[in-house]
Parts: sequence; C-alpha cells; structure tokens
Amino acid sequence: MVFDFALILLIATLFTGVVWIFDVLVLRSRRAAIGASENEPVLVEYCRTFFPVILVVLLVRSFLFEPFRIPSDSMMPTLLDGDFIFVNKYAYGIRLPVINKMMVEVDKPKRGEVIVFRLPADPNTNYIKRVVGLPGDRIGYHANRLYINGEPMPIVTRGTYRKFGYQANLVEESIGDNEHEVLLLPQRVKREGEWQVPEGHYFVMGDNRDNSRDSRFQSVGAIPESQLVGRAVRIWMNWNFPEDAPLWDRVGEKIE
Repeated sequence: MVFDFALILLIATLFTGVVWIFDVLVLRSRRAAIGASENEPVLVEYCRTFFPVILVVLLVRSFLFEPFRIPSDSMMPTLLDGDFIFVNKYAYGIRLPVINKMMVEVDKPKRGEVIVFRLPADPNTNYIKRVVGLPGDRIGYHANRLYINGEPMPIVTRGTYRKFGYQANLVEESIGDNEHEVLLLPQRVKREGEWQVPEGHYFVMGDNRDNSRDSRFQSVGAIPESQLVGRAVRIWMNWNFPEDAPLWDRVGEKIE
C-alpha cells in the first residue's frame, strides 16, 4: 500500500460522505422531532459542501489525469526542471487508488513513450523516464548509442545544445516510430553495459543520458508493470520558482 495524497483524498471523501449521509438518514429527523433549529451543524454543512468536490478530484486524479512536477533535469531537453505535466492514468489500465490493484487492463507501454512510475525501492517516490525496453528485450548502451536486441537505434547529430546552463551534444534518436532529442555530456562518465529485461518489466532511460539515474543503475533497475503510474501526455505550466520566471511557450506542449 502506498500512503500518498490519494490516501488523504480517499479518507476525506469517506469522512465527508459518511457525515453527510448520516445526517440525512438519522440526525435530520432527530432534530425535527425535538424541534431543534433547522440549521445544519457546522461540520455537516462543511461535509455536504466539500464531499462532491473531493469526490470529483479523487475520481479524476485516480482514473483520468494526475498532475506532476518535474523536479530534475534528467529528461532534458524533452522536459525541464519546473515543468508541470499531466499524466494519463488510464493509458495502461484502471487501478484502484491507494492499493494500486489493476481492475481493467487497457494497453501496454510502447518503446519511446514517456512514463511516470513508482520507484521500486521507494514506492512513495515517482520517477519519469522514457521506455526503451519491453519485456524480454536485450538492451545495450555503448559509445552514446542505444541498442535494442542487438540493433543500434538510428541517431542524427543536431549540433550543440546551449540552454539553461547546459553545453551538450544534441542528437535526435529514433525508437520505432518515436523520434526524440537526447543530450550527451562529453565530460561525464558514461553508464554503459548490457541488460536483459525480465518478463513483466520495462527498461527506462532519461533523455539527458549522462545525467539520469535510470534502469542502468541497480538502485532503479527494470520497472515492474505493477509500479506504472501512467503516460506523460502534456505540459500545462513551467515555473521553476523562485529561480526563474515562467516559460509560457511551453504551456500546452505535447510530450513525445
């Protein structure tokens, strides 16, 4: 069980709903029988007012879309520190909130998709990375090149990236039908190797390849399907407060 904001919403929904219903079924008639004031108790009034609001937030956040903030630069240049994004919660199946039990399977992650997942070693921590390996795949990363089942993924050099304090090599990488930009830092030690993706797991990497803690590291490893949160779909705000002003041109940008 993951004790997070979903648990708080669930408890608040149950509490306000039970108080409101108990008043309707029991307390209201008792007040009328003894000729008490028709005014609702303050607690009941608050519960009646906030119950539908909290319920809607719980349903939307649990089954449709959940907002997240990008806390690092591991997905640059696709996502920046300070991006606020929406995550499609039903893309990979409908799960019960809090206990995270799969109820309805919808789809599976595809290579190249950007996903949010719970860190297996600490389920209270959410990570965002790009899926590069599916169950059963053999992943290799050598000399800044990604290999899937022995095949090198096509890359095109796009020059030098000079933004947000970075100076890095910018390349465009293709994984199937997905094309995305990747940063390579010449001065950084490369995390290279070969990995076999277990069944029911996914191999993920950050687009900022030399500044990302991802499935190449033992502390992260391949991500079990049970830890998937959803697919990142769109940026709705960028504001790295208080260091920088909002980047309005990123608002509404699709995540690919």
